[in-house]
Amino acid sequence: MRDRMLRHLTHGRAAVRRAFPPSALQAIEAEVRAQEARHRGELRVALEGSLPLGALLRGASPRDRALALFRTLGVGRTSEGNGVLVYLLLAERVVEIVADQGIARRVPQAEWRRICGVMEERFRRGEFAQGVIAGVQAIGERLAEHCPAGTANPNELPDRPVVL
Repeated sequence: MRDRMLRHLTHGRAAVRRAFPPSALQAIEAEVRAQEARHRGELRVALEGSLPLGALLRGASPRDRALALFRTLGVGRTSEGNGVLVYLLLAERVVEIVADQGIARRVPQAEWRRICGVMEERFRRGEFAQGVIAGVQAIGERLAEHCPAGTANPNELPDRPVVL
């Protein structure tokens, strides 16, 4: 618990800004936009340096935080139930993918874990933006397979990553 607390206390917004400078955020936003043109899914990327202190003291997991953000950021309120949240907790270099019910029924959790593993491997090499982009591309492939773009393809969620 002590090591985890120290990691979180030393990773804040500044750590996220170092790992994801403005050019990286723009590249991720562009990739989200490009992928969403291929399918009816809605992607939202959330980047967080560390858990909020209260969540950390409660022993919240990255998954717990991702589920809370899924609700808070409105990813679960898309018209077709096709939202997907990609959550990166930089202090632990962990990725969580949370899919709304319409997608979760079609894509097994094991596939989301595989994509998280690909991203986490890139993060271990310090390739943060490239890792997120690779994940967004892999998610885009799954979404294009299960909910291809149609004539109506509204953009219901912001494409720009949210930095928490």
